[in-house]
Amino acid sequence: MISVYLPGTSWLHRMPARLKLLLLAALSMAILPVQDPLVLGGVFAAVLAFYATLGPQGLKQVRLLRPLASLLLIIFLLHGIGGSWMEGLVAVMRLVSMVLLANLVSVTTRMDDMLEAVMPLFYPLKIFGVSPKKPALAVTLVIRFVPVLLSVYSSLAEAYRARTGKRGSWRLVAPFALQALRLSENVAEALTARGGAAGLGSHIPRTRRGDAGC
Repeated sequence: MISVYLPGTSWLHRMPARLKLLLLAALSMAILPVQDPLVLGGVFAAVLAFYATLGPQGLKQVRLLRPLASLLLIIFLLHGIGGSWMEGLVAVMRLVSMVLLANLVSVTTRMDDMLEAVMPLFYPLKIFGVSPKKPALAVTLVIRFVPVLLSVYSSLAEAYRARTGKRGSWRLVAPFALQALRLSENVAEALTARGGAAGLGSHIPRTRRGDAGC
């Protein structure tokens, strides 16, 4: 199951899901054109402070970046070789901040709340006889799956490093794909048991919604 949600009563948990998504979009657009590493460093420090307000469990979520280390290094090297090392540093800092901001929304927002926040975007589909719940559910699952899959890859990489002493290998691709398929099957079974998109959130007590993340 998708279990990235961290139960809590912090100010981020109390903030409406729709507002968090709007702020995420606004902050992402604001960060994209920034080229000053000092400004991006300040943004990164602010994001870490946001995680700190969630307590020790919140700070542990920063480990999400570990599976991205190789990708971040490649991005840095490509920018450094093709342009300048400063451009590489800026690109990496920007990406790290945006990923952490997106994950912050995931860990502080229940599945049902996120679904309700996204659904109005698809209301126009009613004209064509399409339920807005289905595409809204698809978008919500994508948002949920990203940090979960990164966590799965991180666990596989740690196990591989413990056995071989190496940091990573292409051999992790197969078990990672199997884990991803298993997760998707579990989610599909859970959704089917709840009646699909139409039944999601209709018969789960409000106090327990989102505790399992799906």
